[in-house]
Amino acid sequence: MEYDYVPLPERKPLRWPNGKRLALMITFNLEHWDKVRDSDAPYYPGGPGIVGGSLPGNVYDNPNYTWREYGQRVGIWRLIDIMDKAGVPATCTMNAKTGVERPQIIKAALDRGWELIAHNYVQSDLLTDWMFDEAGEREVIRETLRVYEQVCGKPAKGWLSSSLRSTLNTIDIIAEEGLLFITDLLNDDRPYLVRTRSDKPRVSIPYTSEVNDFTVFMREGHDVEGGIKVFKEQFDWLYAEGEHTGRMMNIGLHPHVIGQPFRARALKEFLEYVKQFDGVWFATREEIAEWYLANHESHISS
Repeated sequence: MEYDYVPLPERKPLRWPNGKRLALMITFNLEHWDKVRDSDAPYYPGGPGIVGGSLPGNVYDNPNYTWREYGQRVGIWRLIDIMDKAGVPATCTMNAKTGVERPQIIKAALDRGWELIAHNYVQSDLLTDWMFDEAGEREVIRETLRVYEQVCGKPAKGWLSSSLRSTLNTIDIIAEEGLLFITDLLNDDRPYLVRTRSDKPRVSIPYTSEVNDFTVFMREGHDVEGGIKVFKEQFDWLYAEGEHTGRMMNIGLHPHVIGQPFRARALKEFLEYVKQFDGVWFATREEIAEWYLANHESHISS
Protein backbone atom coordinates (compact mmCIF):
# COMPACT_ATOMS: atom_id res chain seq x y z
CA MET A 1 0.00 0.00 0.00
CA GLU A 2 2.51 2.56 -1.21
CA TYR A 3 1.66 5.70 -3.13
CA ASP A 4 3.18 9.15 -3.50
CA TYR A 5 1.96 12.19 -1.65
CA VAL A 6 1.48 14.77 -4.39
CA PRO A 7 -0.14 17.97 -3.06
CA LEU A 8 -2.55 19.80 -5.32
CA PRO A 9 -0.13 22.62 -6.29
CA GLU A 10 2.31 20.02 -7.65
CA ARG A 11 -0.23 18.37 -9.96
CA LYS A 12 -0.74 19.43 -13.54
CA PRO A 13 -4.34 19.89 -14.69
CA LEU A 14 -6.19 16.65 -15.32
CA ARG A 15 -8.17 16.73 -18.59
CA TRP A 16 -10.94 14.16 -18.89
CA PRO A 17 -11.89 12.82 -22.34
CA ASN A 18 -14.04 15.08 -24.51
CA GLY A 19 -13.42 18.07 -22.26
CA LYS A 20 -15.63 16.78 -19.43
CA ARG A 21 -15.20 18.47 -16.07
CA LEU A 22 -16.53 15.88 -13.65
CA ALA A 23 -16.60 12.08 -13.73
CA LEU A 24 -19.76 11.15 -11.81
CA MET A 25 -20.37 7.65 -10.46
CA ILE A 26 -23.72 6.57 -9.03
CA THR A 27 -22.77 3.48 -7.04
CA PHE A 28 -25.31 0.88 -5.96
CA ASN A 29 -23.84 -1.55 -3.45
CA LEU A 30 -25.42 -4.95 -4.15
CA GLU A 31 -24.71 -6.76 -0.90
CA HIS A 32 -25.62 -10.02 0.80
CA TRP A 33 -25.75 -10.86 4.49
CA ASP A 34 -26.06 -14.36 5.87
CA LYS A 35 -28.87 -14.88 8.38
CA VAL A 36 -26.49 -16.40 10.94
CA ARG A 37 -22.81 -17.24 11.30
CA ASP A 38 -21.21 -20.15 13.08
CA SER A 39 -19.84 -17.96 15.85
CA ASP A 40 -20.90 -16.57 19.21
CA ALA A 41 -18.91 -13.39 18.54
CA PRO A 42 -20.96 -10.28 17.71
CA TYR A 43 -22.27 -10.38 14.17
CA TYR A 44 -20.72 -7.71 11.97
CA PRO A 45 -23.47 -6.44 9.63
CA GLY A 46 -21.41 -4.10 7.43
CA GLY A 47 -23.26 -0.92 8.26
CA PRO A 48 -25.69 0.59 10.76
CA GLY A 49 -28.76 -1.42 11.66
CA ILE A 50 -32.37 -0.32 11.91
CA VAL A 51 -32.65 -1.80 15.42
CA GLY A 52 -29.85 -1.11 17.89
CA GLY A 53 -27.80 -3.60 19.84
CA SER A 54 -25.81 -6.56 18.62
CA LEU A 55 -26.51 -10.27 18.80
CA PRO A 56 -24.09 -13.18 18.55
CA GLY A 57 -23.50 -14.40 15.04
CA ASN A 58 -25.35 -17.66 15.71
CA VAL A 59 -28.54 -15.84 16.80
CA TYR A 60 -30.87 -14.70 14.02
CA ASP A 61 -31.50 -10.92 14.04
CA ASN A 62 -34.84 -10.70 12.28
CA PRO A 63 -35.46 -6.91 12.06
CA ASN A 64 -31.99 -6.06 10.82
CA TYR A 65 -31.83 -8.97 8.37
CA THR A 66 -35.23 -8.32 6.83
CA TRP A 67 -34.68 -4.55 6.74
CA ARG A 68 -31.56 -5.11 4.65
CA GLU A 69 -33.35 -7.66 2.49
CA TYR A 70 -35.93 -4.99 1.62
CA GLY A 71 -33.26 -3.53 -0.64
CA GLN A 72 -33.05 -6.78 -2.59
CA ARG A 73 -36.78 -7.44 -2.79
CA VAL A 74 -38.03 -3.89 -3.41
CA GLY A 75 -35.48 -1.08 -3.12
CA ILE A 76 -33.17 -2.01 -5.98
CA TRP A 77 -36.08 -2.29 -8.41
CA ARG A 78 -37.26 1.19 -7.45
CA LEU A 79 -33.73 2.51 -8.05
CA ILE A 80 -33.47 0.72 -11.40
CA ASP A 81 -36.71 2.38 -12.47
CA ILE A 82 -35.33 5.81 -11.48
CA MET A 83 -32.11 5.23 -13.43
CA ASP A 84 -33.99 3.95 -16.48
CA LYS A 85 -36.20 7.02 -16.56
CA ALA A 86 -33.18 9.30 -16.17
CA GLY A 87 -31.26 7.43 -18.87
CA VAL A 88 -28.21 7.26 -16.63
CA PRO A 89 -26.03 4.20 -15.91
CA ALA A 90 -24.99 2.96 -12.48
CA THR A 91 -21.67 1.49 -11.47
CA CYS A 92 -22.47 -1.30 -9.03
CA THR A 93 -20.49 -3.27 -6.49
CA MET A 94 -21.43 -6.92 -5.98
CA ASN A 95 -20.77 -9.45 -3.24
CA ALA A 96 -20.19 -12.87 -4.77
CA LYS A 97 -23.09 -14.25 -2.72
CA THR A 98 -25.40 -11.64 -4.22
CA GLY A 99 -24.61 -13.11 -7.60
CA VAL A 100 -25.35 -16.61 -6.31
CA GLU A 101 -28.40 -15.85 -4.14
CA ARG A 102 -29.99 -12.94 -6.05
CA PRO A 103 -29.03 -13.52 -9.72
CA GLN A 104 -32.04 -11.60 -11.02
CA ILE A 105 -30.53 -8.37 -9.69
CA ILE A 106 -27.21 -9.02 -11.38
CA LYS A 107 -28.94 -9.92 -14.64
CA ALA A 108 -30.86 -6.64 -14.54
CA ALA A 109 -27.60 -4.72 -14.13
CA LEU A 110 -25.86 -6.66 -16.90
CA ASP A 111 -28.81 -6.26 -19.26
CA ARG A 112 -28.43 -2.49 -18.86
CA GLY A 113 -24.70 -2.55 -19.46
CA TRP A 114 -23.97 -1.37 -15.93
CA GLU A 115 -20.55 -1.89 -14.42
CA LEU A 116 -20.19 -4.51 -11.69
CA ILE A 117 -17.23 -4.42 -9.30
CA ALA A 118 -16.14 -7.34 -7.12
CA HIS A 119 -17.10 -6.50 -3.52
CA ASN A 120 -15.85 -9.39 -1.37
CA TYR A 121 -17.58 -12.74 -0.97
CA VAL A 122 -20.23 -11.74 1.59
CA GLN A 123 -20.79 -8.37 3.22
CA SER A 124 -20.57 -9.63 6.79
CA ASP A 125 -16.99 -10.90 6.39
CA LEU A 126 -14.06 -8.48 6.35
CA LEU A 127 -10.66 -8.93 4.75
CA THR A 128 -9.19 -7.64 8.00
CA ASP A 129 -10.18 -10.99 9.49
CA TRP A 130 -7.17 -12.23 7.48
CA MET A 131 -4.82 -9.34 8.31
CA PHE A 132 -2.16 -11.80 9.46
CA ASP A 133 -3.05 -14.58 7.03
CA GLU A 134 -2.28 -13.49 3.47
CA ALA A 135 -2.99 -16.94 2.08
CA GLY A 136 -6.45 -16.82 3.66
CA GLU A 137 -7.13 -13.37 2.24
CA ARG A 138 -6.03 -14.48 -1.21
CA GLU A 139 -8.37 -17.46 -1.01
CA VAL A 140 -11.33 -15.19 -0.23
CA ILE A 141 -10.42 -12.85 -3.10
CA ARG A 142 -9.92 -15.69 -5.55
CA GLU A 143 -13.25 -17.29 -4.66
CA THR A 144 -14.96 -13.92 -5.04
CA LEU A 145 -13.39 -13.46 -8.47
CA ARG A 146 -14.27 -17.01 -9.50
CA VAL A 147 -17.95 -16.47 -8.70
CA TYR A 148 -17.87 -13.04 -10.32
CA GLU A 149 -16.64 -14.46 -13.62
CA GLN A 150 -19.15 -17.29 -13.45
CA VAL A 151 -22.06 -14.91 -12.83
CA CYS A 152 -21.00 -11.99 -15.03
CA GLY A 153 -19.41 -13.95 -17.88
CA LYS A 154 -16.14 -12.02 -17.78
CA PRO A 155 -13.30 -11.39 -15.32
CA ALA A 156 -13.58 -8.61 -12.76
CA LYS A 157 -11.52 -5.48 -13.33
CA GLY A 158 -11.77 -3.82 -9.92
CA TRP A 159 -12.27 -4.37 -6.22
CA LEU A 160 -14.10 -2.82 -3.26
CA SER A 161 -13.65 -4.48 0.13
CA SER A 162 -16.62 -4.98 2.44
CA SER A 163 -16.92 -1.82 4.57
CA LEU A 164 -13.65 -0.65 2.92
CA ARG A 165 -11.77 -2.91 5.34
CA SER A 166 -8.83 -3.94 3.20
CA THR A 167 -5.44 -4.99 4.51
CA LEU A 168 -1.96 -3.82 3.58
CA ASN A 169 -1.77 -6.88 1.30
CA THR A 170 -5.02 -6.36 -0.62
CA ILE A 171 -3.67 -4.12 -3.38
CA ASP A 172 -0.79 -6.54 -4.02
CA ILE A 173 -3.12 -9.53 -4.19
CA ILE A 174 -5.59 -7.94 -6.60
CA ALA A 175 -2.72 -6.76 -8.83
CA GLU A 176 -1.38 -10.32 -8.95
CA GLU A 177 -4.90 -11.56 -9.76
CA GLY A 178 -5.07 -9.22 -12.77
CA LEU A 179 -7.36 -6.44 -11.54
CA LEU A 180 -6.85 -2.83 -12.65
CA PHE A 181 -8.18 -0.72 -9.79
CA ILE A 182 -9.12 -0.54 -6.13
CA THR A 183 -11.90 1.58 -4.67
CA ASP A 184 -11.15 1.27 -0.93
CA LEU A 185 -9.17 4.48 -0.43
CA LEU A 186 -10.90 7.69 0.62
CA ASN A 187 -8.11 10.23 0.27
CA ASP A 188 -8.66 12.04 -3.04
CA ASP A 189 -11.20 13.17 -5.62
CA ARG A 190 -9.01 12.24 -8.57
CA PRO A 191 -7.46 8.89 -9.49
CA TYR A 192 -3.85 8.12 -8.68
CA LEU A 193 -1.42 5.21 -8.94
CA VAL A 194 -0.65 2.78 -6.12
CA ARG A 195 2.59 0.82 -6.32
CA THR A 196 2.55 -2.95 -5.84
CA ARG A 197 5.21 -5.54 -5.16
CA SER A 198 4.65 -7.07 -8.62
CA ASP A 199 5.62 -3.75 -10.26
CA LYS A 200 2.11 -3.45 -11.67
CA PRO A 201 0.81 -0.05 -10.54
CA ARG A 202 -2.93 -0.14 -9.92
CA VAL A 203 -5.31 2.80 -10.02
CA SER A 204 -7.00 4.10 -6.89
CA ILE A 205 -10.50 5.33 -7.71
CA PRO A 206 -11.61 6.63 -4.32
CA TYR A 207 -14.95 5.70 -2.80
CA THR A 208 -16.73 7.97 -0.31
CA SER A 209 -18.03 7.37 3.19
CA GLU A 210 -19.54 10.84 3.52
CA VAL A 211 -21.55 11.35 0.32
CA ASN A 212 -23.16 8.05 1.13
CA ASP A 213 -26.70 7.23 2.11
CA PHE A 214 -25.57 5.42 5.28
CA THR A 215 -23.87 8.58 6.50
CA VAL A 216 -26.31 11.16 5.16
CA PHE A 217 -29.53 9.48 6.20
CA MET A 218 -28.69 6.90 8.88
CA ARG A 219 -25.79 8.45 10.79
CA GLU A 220 -26.52 12.16 10.32
CA GLY A 221 -30.29 11.87 10.20
CA HIS A 222 -31.01 14.03 7.14
CA ASP A 223 -34.43 13.84 5.55
CA VAL A 224 -34.88 13.67 1.79
CA GLU A 225 -34.44 17.44 1.36
CA GLY A 226 -31.26 17.33 3.40
CA GLY A 227 -29.96 14.46 1.28
CA ILE A 228 -30.62 16.35 -1.96
CA LYS A 229 -28.81 19.36 -0.51
CA VAL A 230 -25.73 17.29 0.39
CA PHE A 231 -25.58 15.67 -3.06
CA LYS A 232 -25.98 19.01 -4.87
CA GLU A 233 -23.46 20.81 -2.68
CA GLN A 234 -20.81 18.19 -3.41
CA PHE A 235 -21.59 18.29 -7.11
CA ASP A 236 -21.62 22.09 -7.43
CA TRP A 237 -18.26 22.55 -5.75
CA LEU A 238 -16.50 19.79 -7.68
CA TYR A 239 -18.05 20.88 -10.98
CA ALA A 240 -16.78 24.42 -10.43
CA GLU A 241 -13.28 23.12 -9.67
CA GLY A 242 -13.50 20.94 -12.75
CA GLU A 243 -13.28 24.00 -14.97
CA HIS A 244 -9.55 24.06 -14.18
CA THR A 245 -8.76 20.39 -13.53
CA GLY A 246 -11.01 17.35 -13.78
CA ARG A 247 -12.59 15.91 -10.67
CA MET A 248 -14.47 12.77 -9.68
CA MET A 249 -17.64 12.43 -7.63
CA ASN A 250 -19.02 9.21 -6.26
CA ILE A 251 -22.29 8.71 -4.40
CA GLY A 252 -22.40 5.45 -2.42
CA LEU A 253 -25.94 4.07 -2.22
CA HIS A 254 -27.53 1.02 -0.64
CA PRO A 255 -30.90 -0.20 -1.93
CA HIS A 256 -32.32 -0.76 1.56
CA VAL A 257 -31.54 2.87 2.49
CA ILE A 258 -31.97 5.15 -0.55
CA GLY A 259 -34.49 2.67 -1.99
CA GLN A 260 -37.04 3.46 0.72
CA PRO A 261 -40.05 5.37 -0.68
CA PHE A 262 -39.45 8.39 1.53
CA ARG A 263 -35.82 8.71 0.38
CA ALA A 264 -35.86 7.70 -3.30
CA ARG A 265 -36.73 11.22 -4.45
CA ALA A 266 -33.24 12.34 -3.38
CA LEU A 267 -31.71 10.28 -6.19
CA LYS A 268 -34.40 11.19 -8.72
CA GLU A 269 -34.09 14.94 -8.21
CA PHE A 270 -30.31 14.86 -8.04
CA LEU A 271 -30.15 13.12 -11.44
CA GLU A 272 -32.58 15.61 -12.92
CA TYR A 273 -30.33 18.39 -11.63
CA VAL A 274 -26.97 17.10 -12.90
CA LYS A 275 -28.32 16.25 -16.35
CA GLN A 276 -28.59 20.00 -16.96
CA PHE A 277 -24.78 20.24 -17.06
CA ASP A 278 -22.85 19.40 -20.23
CA GLY A 279 -19.52 18.70 -18.54
CA VAL A 280 -20.58 15.55 -16.68
CA TRP A 281 -19.06 12.19 -17.63
CA PHE A 282 -21.15 9.28 -16.32
CA ALA A 283 -18.09 7.09 -16.22
CA THR A 284 -17.44 3.55 -15.14
CA ARG A 285 -14.50 2.93 -12.88
CA GLU A 286 -13.01 0.65 -15.49
CA GLU A 287 -13.12 3.48 -18.06
CA ILE A 288 -11.43 5.82 -15.59
CA ALA A 289 -8.79 3.25 -14.65
CA GLU A 290 -7.87 2.41 -18.24
CA TRP A 291 -7.77 6.07 -19.23
CA TYR A 292 -5.63 6.99 -16.23
CA LEU A 293 -3.13 4.19 -16.78
CA ALA A 294 -2.61 5.56 -20.28
CA ASN A 295 -2.62 9.26 -19.34
CA HIS A 296 -1.41 9.65 -15.75
CA GLU A 297 1.90 11.25 -16.71
CA SER A 298 0.03 14.20 -18.20
CA HIS A 299 -1.30 14.84 -14.69
CA ILE A 300 1.38 13.57 -12.29
CA SER A 301 4.84 12.85 -13.67
CA SER A 302 6.55 9.75 -12.32
